[in-house]
Amino acid sequence: MIEIRMHGRGGQGTVVASKVLADAAFKDGKYAQSFPQYGVERRGAPVTAFTRIADSEKDLIVRSFIYEPDHVVVLDPTLLSTQNILEGLKKGGWVVINTPEAPDSFDIPSDYKVATVDAASIAVKWRLGTKTQPIVNTAILGAFSKVTGIVSLQALEKAILENAPVKQEENVNAAKEAFESVKIRS
Repeated sequence: MIEIRMHGRGGQGTVVASKVLADAAFKDGKYAQSFPQYGVERRGAPVTAFTRIADSEKDLIVRSFIYEPDHVVVLDPTLLSTQNILEGLKKGGWVVINTPEAPDSFDIPSDYKVATVDAASIAVKWRLGTKTQPIVNTAILGAFSKVTGIVSLQALEKAILENAPVKQEENVNAAKEAFESVKIRS
């Protein structure tokens, strides 16, 4: 079983990202579950969402939060300084961050793989959200798909088309662009 924890802020699409990732895994022939953890439910407040992906349904009997994720996705890089994003992350796990900065610019231990993508700029380009509040969820999923290979880009595209509430084609294009432009720490 693979467990993914996503950290974002209300309005960035963190919960939808978790659902889309689970649906993409299902489309790739796997079993999945997704669920959020809310704090104060308002735009801009920290949000955590979880996705579990398994090869068999019996592996998904666990229904708790994910405390020791295999991978972490960060939709808002400011959360790196306000929350312990790496808490419980398994060695060798990916940390995928929405930022224009290079992966090497983060003080993340070498026990983890780091990838960055400027999901905010990609979202703005495709008019997903606004310049001040871009909705980065589908772009960050494109980067996640590329670096982990857990879900295929084709399955992700289908899941976005079925789950994105608006601008389905723009969201697919954002995911594709992020898939192609993600940077990996060397």
